[in-house]
Amino acid sequence: MQAIRRAQPQDVECITALVTEAYTPYIARIGQKPAPMLEDYRQVLLDNETFVLTENDEVVGVLVMTPEDTELLLVNVAVSARHKGKGLGKALMAFCEEHALGKGLAAVRLYTHERMTENIEIYKKLGYLETRRATEDRFARVFMRKAL
Repeated sequence: MQAIRRAQPQDVECITALVTEAYTPYIARIGQKPAPMLEDYRQVLLDNETFVLTENDEVVGVLVMTPEDTELLLVNVAVSARHKGKGLGKALMAFCEEHALGKGLAAVRLYTHERMTENIEIYKKLGYLETRRATEDRFARVFMRKAL
């Protein structure tokens, strides 16, 4: 059975392992660890609205968001590599958009590395539009936005 719930401090180790598993394949492609792998997830839980997707009590997905003015910034969405292809990422994205609407926010913004091309295509299929490209913190990023 699947459920999305707010992340708790006891989830930090599972979240860290999941993020490592999900993003490790991109290291060779982008030439460094992706930004989500550099985070201290204890601090992330304190600073952001963080949710986990569980399946039979196993953490299989994570969603990190933070409201900014009238929009929600999607900081990170990741699904365990062992659970890809089940629609879990799509479920997390739908939850993110519902969460933003519930807060009365007008849009969801996100960014991803320009070399994570499959992610860019997924976001486009979900209705996100590219707004700009820029290098921040040594990462070549594609910024996207979806009005709600």
